[in-house]
Amino acid sequence: MTTPAATSVKGVGFRSERGPVLLAVMLSTALVALDSTIIATAVPSVVRDLGGFSQFPWLFSIYLLTQAVTVPLYGKFADVLGRRPVMFFGIAAFLVGSVLCGAAWSMPVLIAARAVQGIGAGAIQPMSMTVIGDLYTVEERARVQGYVASVWGIASVVGPTLGGVFAEYLDWRWIFFINLPLGAIAALMLHRNFAERVERKAHKVDYTGAALLTIGCSLVILGLLEGGVAWAWGSVPSVAIFVMGALLLAVFVLVEKRAAEPVLPLWVFTRRILVGGNLLAVVVGAVLLGLTSYLPTYAQGVLGAGALVAGFAVAALTVGWPLSASLAGKIYLRIGFRDTALIGSVFIIGGGTLVALLDASSSLWFAAAAAFVLGVGLGLTSSPTLVAIQSVVGWDRRGVVTATNLFSRSLGSAVGVAVFGAIANATLASRFAAPPAEVAGHLPPSVDAASVVLDGHDDSPVATFVRGALAEATHYVFIGLLVVALVSVVALLLMPRKAEQLEF
Repeated sequence: MTTPAATSVKGVGFRSERGPVLLAVMLSTALVALDSTIIATAVPSVVRDLGGFSQFPWLFSIYLLTQAVTVPLYGKFADVLGRRPVMFFGIAAFLVGSVLCGAAWSMPVLIAARAVQGIGAGAIQPMSMTVIGDLYTVEERARVQGYVASVWGIASVVGPTLGGVFAEYLDWRWIFFINLPLGAIAALMLHRNFAERVERKAHKVDYTGAALLTIGCSLVILGLLEGGVAWAWGSVPSVAIFVMGALLLAVFVLVEKRAAEPVLPLWVFTRRILVGGNLLAVVVGAVLLGLTSYLPTYAQGVLGAGALVAGFAVAALTVGWPLSASLAGKIYLRIGFRDTALIGSVFIIGGGTLVALLDASSSLWFAAAAAFVLGVGLGLTSSPTLVAIQSVVGWDRRGVVTATNLFSRSLGSAVGVAVFGAIANATLASRFAAPPAEVAGHLPPSVDAASVVLDGHDDSPVATFVRGALAEATHYVFIGLLVVALVSVVALLLMPRKAEQLEF
């Protein structure tokens, strides 16, 4: 067990005794948030320097993959060893990965270094939320999580801009070297200000379960990320990957039933409040990634906006999220976790409806307003449900339930990438297969090359046709996003109206 020294201190501001720990958590979170977005605008410079244009999508996929599959493992280790050692390991791994990224001499080396970064990020993100759950009361937690959510909002705006500045005026390698002082400061603040007392006792580490979970999840998420991209969905590699992943996960379930201390206890899938909260996390991950991936494409390719303006449209979502997350605490203390989240689901569905109405004649302001409404809904649902699942378990299980929730969000992101990408690619391929006579023979050789003609000032028949095809593709993606948003209500209805301490 642990008792954080500052838990009883009142006040959630940065000047309280817990303030330095909160700042360190936010700074650690900023490392993960920035590196999720900062490299996007630097890809042309990276490819020009290292080559390997066909491999650059792996810079994003491998980071998401290693981060997702390690989250459940860190949750278990945190409940056994304490939060401090896991957090320090995550920061150290992330900084080692950053050094390797900055020193990379080829694209395969950079991809491998990004995998190391993801291993570190897999510890930092869930530990940040778990530490907040340890230090702050239920009443304080939503406000504090609003602070942490604002870090992601700021990073989504600052990250791509900063990446572009480094790539254009300095060197893309500084994108990774800048992490070193930030990570060192965060680690030093945690070392000086975050103390915990862990009851030391003998533990039997479930190495078999950990290996099965990691490899099985890696295969499934890999299949979701690369299916329809690196290989066809129905191809032999795709089927083989999914079958092998499913078999390993089935064996994992059997092993966990017999393990003395399972790395991912199966009870997290048997309690209504946990099942509902984790299903909602899947929805949040899918909606979040679906919007942030395709709204800029819509803004640039269909409306003809510049990259910076398109980024501001997405930023509207990250403004609404922290604002509503901060207010959620006052609401759920009056009406409860589930009812607060249900209000949020109304905003999610409303925002999803507005997004589904976007077409070639819509304005960028309308798109930004739709993103803001969605952000409000995500803040009102994700924060109360996370606080709810943390509040129904003790310290020795809080790491596991928090990590499982964040793992579910990562899984939702991976599924969202696969499903929405398949919808967009199928729509574009269908339109390209039957073009009008005036553009037949003048189209790019493949759907991947469509961006070559997408210039906001190009009104040629080919560009107009491609823009129309892209408008149709993003429209279907946004309809799919609305369908996913509707699942949020189902997830919340699975949760009990009142959150009570779980009995084991």
